[in-house]
Amino acid sequence: MYLHLSLFLFSLLLLPMPSISQDQQSDKLVDLSNLVHMSYHNGPLLTSPINLYPIWYGQWDPTAQSTIRDFLLSLSSSSLPSPSVADWWRTVTDYTDQSNTRVTSNFILAAEHFDSSYSQGNKLTRASMQLIIKAISPPLDPQGVYFVLTSPDVQMEEFCRGVCGFHYFTSTSIVGATVPFAWIGHSGTQCPGMCAFPFASPPVNPGFQVLGSPNGDPGTDGMIGVIAHELAEVASDPYINGWYAGDDATAPNEIGDLCDGVYGTGAGSGLIGNVYTSSDGASYNVNGANGRRFMLQWIWDPVRNSCYGPNAVN
Repeated sequence: MYLHLSLFLFSLLLLPMPSISQDQQSDKLVDLSNLVHMSYHNGPLLTSPINLYPIWYGQWDPTAQSTIRDFLLSLSSSSLPSPSVADWWRTVTDYTDQSNTRVTSNFILAAEHFDSSYSQGNKLTRASMQLIIKAISPPLDPQGVYFVLTSPDVQMEEFCRGVCGFHYFTSTSIVGATVPFAWIGHSGTQCPGMCAFPFASPPVNPGFQVLGSPNGDPGTDGMIGVIAHELAEVASDPYINGWYAGDDATAPNEIGDLCDGVYGTGAGSGLIGNVYTSSDGASYNVNGANGRRFMLQWIWDPVRNSCYGPNAVN
């Protein structure tokens, strides 16, 4: 539900990153298959086409908005070179509901909303999210997923203290409908080492060898990684009664949580895994729309019973 690096995995990622070959990396992914028991809790999944509604809260740089928009447009694009964002999403579609219907692979960028006047101020709480969503002209779309995306100058409770984003669902008594939503903050000026990792040095290890961000903006590229994480969990666990590991619905280990910090084959023991490096030194693991490249964490694969992504090295 909440994107934050587990203390165990985060401590591993803070270790120096040695240079090793793909062959050496291929057997180093931390094996969690015997420890993780992913289970279905009989609730609905997002099996119908998803209408995406980004809510741009605060003062946004148009360049950052364009990069995020291109990521959202990449989710359903089947014409991109592999490995692509759509290839990455294919793992999420392996999750099924009670009728054995898969999570959808169809997305529509339905509408964008702009709250540049900071209607709830620039210091937000979790309760603020539904008030921001409520301000959108009703009715809310029952097939919609609403993303409250806060600009770099907006503070959020728990942001930069372990939480980079979260998802939940609205209350009918507050907004008039029950729909899934997520909040993700732009960490570029507040805590890039926490929420734009691995494109910024963690504060506890300023000497960490950071990677070049694929679109030249660590805060925005890090934010896209969190958006991807939360969207995967919204689709597979929209009402906190879908797919997650553990028995505590108040603190579920969802399909993104289990793979925090894993971006390629060989992750673990101080490594994020095998990723690509472009000629300009930027790191990425999937291709996106309009020539974009992105770095997306892997997702727990229910078939392989392990973290997996389309850039895996066989």
